Amino acid sequence: MNKKKTVLDIQRMKEEGEKITVLTAYDYPFARLMSQAGIDVILVGDSVGSVVSGYDNTLPVTMEEMLYHTRAVVRGSGGALVVADLPFLSYQIDLRDARLNAGRLIKEGGAQAVKLEGGENVAATIHAIVDMDIPVVGHIGLTPQSIHRMGGFRVQGKKEEQARQLLADARAVQEAGAFALVLEGIPADLGRRITESVTIPTIGIGAGVHCDGQVLVIHDILGLCEKYSPKFVKKYADVSGIILGGIEDYIREVKAGEFPDDEHSF
Repeated sequence: MNKKKTVLDIQRMKEEGEKITVLTAYDYPFARLMSQAGIDVILVGDSVGSVVSGYDNTLPVTMEEMLYHTRAVVRGSGGALVVADLPFLSYQIDLRDARLNAGRLIKEGGAQAVKLEGGENVAATIHAIVDMDIPVVGHIGLTPQSIHRMGGFRVQGKKEEQARQLLADARAVQEAGAFALVLEGIPADLGRRITESVTIPTIGIGAGVHCDGQVLVIHDILGLCEKYSPKFVKKYADVSGIILGGIEDYIREVKAGEFPDDEHSF
């Protein structure tokens, strides 16, 4: 097993100019494969609601669901740093809830850090969690928990006024104590401006090549999510056809009485 990465390792990668690789995972098998491949960070995202549970968006995901998936991922994470999302309503009500739920993801889930969405509006929340010695990753730009306000999954920061606000959000998240920052769904030039304006690592998802690292949803890059296909997603493999073929072969052989044969019987 590779030595477990820490938040200090991730920060050092920015300082040394080494790109940071991040993928989402929601279970033990995918986490184990990512660890074997050498991924730097595994994000247990609330995107589990969309790609695993079949919800229309991330809003219905609960703390109990996040805890279950985080525990499964941690068991297979190997040397990767594990970051877990705080789901909707787990940190927005008051600081006590935020601190308690962040602590649960560390204590019960086994994660090494938590992630939450927002900029200046959640700076006090980030500060309160960091004060508990829990590492925090920020998330600005297109924030999926805010889709109703944003009118859907729309690119953010295209106008200069919006860009200036996102720059202010990035600085607020850094000053509150976050050790890294996800930039989602923003123009590539703005991704560069934010990355150059903060000292903490930026992790882009649809934010251009100038970010310090990149994150994608594992189901998207493997062709396992047919509900949507954002422009920023690159499909590195298409395993849905392989899986479908295997299931169809199984059904055919059972129907024909070909399985189980002597080799697969006692």
